Amino acid sequence: QNQDIICFSSIDWGFIWQGHQEIMSALAKNGNRVLFVENTGVRSVMFKDLPRLTSRIKNWWRGGAKGIRKEFGNLYILSPLLLPFPYSRVATIINNWLLRRALNRWSRSMGFSVSIVWTFLPTPLVLSILKDLSHRLLLYYCIDNFAESSRAAHRVKKYEEELLQACDLAFVTSHGLKKMCAEHNQNVHLFPFAVNIDRFARVREGQEPPRRPAELIGLKGPIIGYIGGIHRWMDMAHVEATAKANPHAQVVMVGPIQTEKDRLPRLPNIHWLGQKPHEIIPHYIWAFDVTIIPYRLTEYTRNVYPTKLNEYLSMGKPVVATPLPELERFSEVFNGVLTLAEEPEEFGQEVARLLRQGELAGERSRRIAVAEENSWSMTIIKMSSLIRTALLQKRRA
Repeated sequence: QNQDIICFSSIDWGFIWQGHQEIMSALAKNGNRVLFVENTGVRSVMFKDLPRLTSRIKNWWRGGAKGIRKEFGNLYILSPLLLPFPYSRVATIINNWLLRRALNRWSRSMGFSVSIVWTFLPTPLVLSILKDLSHRLLLYYCIDNFAESSRAAHRVKKYEEELLQACDLAFVTSHGLKKMCAEHNQNVHLFPFAVNIDRFARVREGQEPPRRPAELIGLKGPIIGYIGGIHRWMDMAHVEATAKANPHAQVVMVGPIQTEKDRLPRLPNIHWLGQKPHEIIPHYIWAFDVTIIPYRLTEYTRNVYPTKLNEYLSMGKPVVATPLPELERFSEVFNGVLTLAEEPEEFGQEVARLLRQGELAGERSRRIAVAEENSWSMTIIKMSSLIRTALLQKRRA
């Protein structure tokens, strides 16, 4: 409480609602002032990034003279306009000047004195900013293996190691990332992305009357649903096999298209609906009969803990997923609460089995109970306790 926090995010505020927005919203509502700096990038921009760049310019314009806008209460958003070359020394110098100028002008006008720097980014720009930014505590939340996310981002590894050696606390979302980060920092803690239980419970329990989204009203048969980015880590063979194994059902894919459109299977019972506002996502999941997580196993996804898992479970929905290491651990800890299937045909058949099986007594309640063990409210309380301890230790040092 009562801290001034600056967050260097790896996504923009208006992107798919994830832990970045959830955590910073909670901290702001709890009496802290938060400046959320939108993604400054781990790779150079490409043509496919044009929509995001257009959105960034609009957001910067909304922020007025300082490029900073008030989102609500104590939470402010900075949409920086920077040179899109994260590993260029010259660009880093220029970007450092541009970003520090915006931060300093706004901080002086607000009386904002940074006590905590919370970064999701381990880039040269963030490291250079930290050298000039007075702060009491530095926290790195490692949510991805950035070096494996793309060829262009591979160069981030040495900067991530430098950040880990400098930070007071490190949080991670998976066991694989914990092992990687622990090589450079002894104060690493596992916090997988969680779920806003209350938000989903209001729809599930009818406190906020569930509404079948308009795109789903005319669909016939049961609905097999996915929520999240449609990216290159998704295994399209599993999506296609699911549609073919369940021709009487509709496969509904909700999320922004982040891959080449010619990769998307085109079958009459597959529906690509695009990104939806996060506040109506529970209504989509409420309408699903079976939910899916069809990811490819790669060096990158070995460290992925899909946020959507607990969102699905919080609505009491059965889940079929590919056996990523974190999902295998989750299934083992929670006694097979989700179904794992490796091959495309097996994946489609497991979805068909769950559709035929329908709702078994007690299974819905068990899924909800598991999701409640992974709530954001409890996760943020645990995170805050570690931050308070670290701040006290630094004060005594």
